Amino acid sequence: MTITAPRAVVIRYVEAVRDGAADVIRDSFAEDATWHYPGDLPISKVWHGRDRIIDEFLGSMGPVLVPGTLEIELISTLAEDDRVVAEWTSKARTVYGGTYDNRCIGIYTVHDGKITSVVEYADTRHVAAALFPDHGALDQGLKDPCA
Repeated sequence: MTITAPRAVVIRYVEAVRDGAADVIRDSFAEDATWHYPGDLPISKVWHGRDRIIDEFLGSMGPVLVPGTLEIELISTLAEDDRVVAEWTSKARTVYGGTYDNRCIGIYTVHDGKITSVVEYADTRHVAAALFPDHGALDQGLKDPCA
């Protein structure tokens, strides 16, 4: 049975990430999909193409997380036509000795049963501190303006 309803496609994808089902993750995306990750991090840009999204963007997280510690929990989804908003938490221990614990939102567009675009929002300050401690983003304009 092929899943084509946008909400079901996104839920299947998030559950595949949670379960480490690489084949389902890859199958979830259209070949020409895009993923926009805003901010000022090494991963912040618009990623073009399924292979770059999976192998370079999503795959770049593996080396900074302690294997077997990633926990993904889908909190909620809202769907209208071909767009789905998904909210999830991601938790893991990092190779730097800290903890990654973030709450994220993704706006997914789905066509013909495949994710064609994602715009993800997360606490990028926490991402910088937990996953890219040597990047220096916290020293490059992310200081508290009230301090």
